[in-house]
Amino acid sequence: HGALLVTKILQEPALKNLWYDEVKMMAHRIILMRSVLRKNLEELNSPWKWNHITDQIGMFAYSGLSPEHVDKLAQQHSIYMTRNGRISMAGITSKNVNRLSEAIHHVICEKN
Repeated sequence: HGALLVTKILQEPALKNLWYDEVKMMAHRIILMRSVLRKNLEELNSPWKWNHITDQIGMFAYSGLSPEHVDKLAQQHSIYMTRNGRISMAGITSKNVNRLSEAIHHVICEKN
């Protein structure tokens, strides 16, 4: 049924244009969240460089966090990502990006 739905959307010019607009909005939001996350971390005077967050593209970002940092984010802040530090950028919103930034800063600055 999915293929039929896609065919219908791509064959109808109005629906196709709406779909393109929605994809552009989603991509723009992800780019914006990358920028805000980087800006927040830099404004917190993070000891790390964060340009790789905005240099990457797509729905995921490699944060550079270690498995130990990822574990601390989960245990101390209930923030989850893969243990190799990969973040789902689609899950970052204007409502949670500040909390994410502060939590990342906290775990990388924390002394063992």
